[in-house]
Amino acid sequence: MAESKPDPIDRKILSELQADGRMTNVELARRVGISAPPCLRRVRALEESGFIRGYHAEVDARKLGFEVQVFAMVGLVSQAEADLSAFEERCRNWPLVRECHMLNGEVDFMLKCVAPDLSTFQRFLTEELTAAENVASVKTSLVIRCAKDLPGVPFEVLEERLEREA
Repeated sequence: MAESKPDPIDRKILSELQADGRMTNVELARRVGISAPPCLRRVRALEESGFIRGYHAEVDARKLGFEVQVFAMVGLVSQAEADLSAFEERCRNWPLVRECHMLNGEVDFMLKCVAPDLSTFQRFLTEELTAAENVASVKTSLVIRCAKDLPGVPFEVLEERLEREA
């Protein structure tokens, strides 16, 4: 079960749930090739050990009226740990910021932002993001279209690597 590293059955469970988090335990057990009770125990162990962090619905942002998606590259004045942490906390409190990644290289953070329209994003950009303490620069790129947007990890690559190492 899910102690430190998931075994092949745990990885199959994770792969199946990543693809469809709504399937029943009975269906999951069938796909993985074990009976339902041990499957449920394994899922609970994977949840408790943090391999499964939650279950989410994949919503269509555009159908909900969120027409604008923007990536913002943010440079900070100071990269002291306290300043990095303060910026991350600010990002957690901005509803338009859906993802916040600290990077190495030319920019300090990459933010994925979603807004209902361009004026809402521009207001956020000028009144919140660029006005935030310690922000030195912000470069934005408007998403035209998305060619690929997959959640999670590529389990097939992990399995290939593990087979090579065996």
